[in-house]
Amino acid sequence: MQPGLSTHVFLSQRLHPGLLDALKNSGARTIELYAARHHFDYTDRSQLREIAAWFRDNGINATLHQPIHTREQAENWSRHVSATLNLIAPEKTHRIDAMDEVKRALESAEIIPISAVTLHLGLKDDAWDTRAIENSLTAIEHLKAFAHPLGVKVLLENLQNEVTTPEHLLEIIRIGHFNNVGITLDVGHAHLAYSETPNTGIDHAFELLRPRIHQLNLHDNHGMRDEHLWPGSGEIDFANVYKHCRTLPADTPGILEIAHDLNETAESLREKTERFTDYEKRLAQNP
Repeated sequence: MQPGLSTHVFLSQRLHPGLLDALKNSGARTIELYAARHHFDYTDRSQLREIAAWFRDNGINATLHQPIHTREQAENWSRHVSATLNLIAPEKTHRIDAMDEVKRALESAEIIPISAVTLHLGLKDDAWDTRAIENSLTAIEHLKAFAHPLGVKVLLENLQNEVTTPEHLLEIIRIGHFNNVGITLDVGHAHLAYSETPNTGIDHAFELLRPRIHQLNLHDNHGMRDEHLWPGSGEIDFANVYKHCRTLPADTPGILEIAHDLNETAESLREKTERFTDYEKRLAQNP
């Protein structure tokens, strides 16, 4: 597994090369650009050029997380605003607006060497039904056609809804014949699924999705809500997680997608990643 960090840890701040340096110096070899206009403004060409130059100079891989807030929410961003941008919304106008916003973010790959984009199908607690399937197929086909010429692979993430259970993600891929669409396995979300439904969870997700996993999102929680804690701070058995990780290709990015702190600095991040590295070493000594 290749170590990685998401810029989500600095979500309350405008992304700039100094923050990217902090991520690199904390051990990241892949950085997930978290698309939020107040943070990583994918419509600002000057910011894109600045970030692209940093990636070219540092030899770090880049992936992209789709926007999850509408343009109006992004312009008035607050950490207390829930995500509402929905690629499979029942209302067609909302779906079109969502796909347009994701395409704006994908256009950043014209300048920044982004290898993959992680997509969300639906919002928390969305149901699995015929409409959800049809809207998912349309969104994936549309965005895949847009991303492919840019050299960006489309990845689908497991969320806290019925649409993106491991079984349903594979069903969507099968029905759509999306042979080149992969999976971002979010370990925290998989653990929450186990908390809610028996015979699911992390082991189940790895078992079903392993051949299609192209990225891991790593974070911890206490089984009640999506906390995005540092691994080892919640109740997830990361010794078990790392056992599964060792069955994946060595270059699979393992992205630490950690909740942002308003007071996060390069120094505080370095201290936290050092503690995480010590934690990883302890796990390696007790496989």
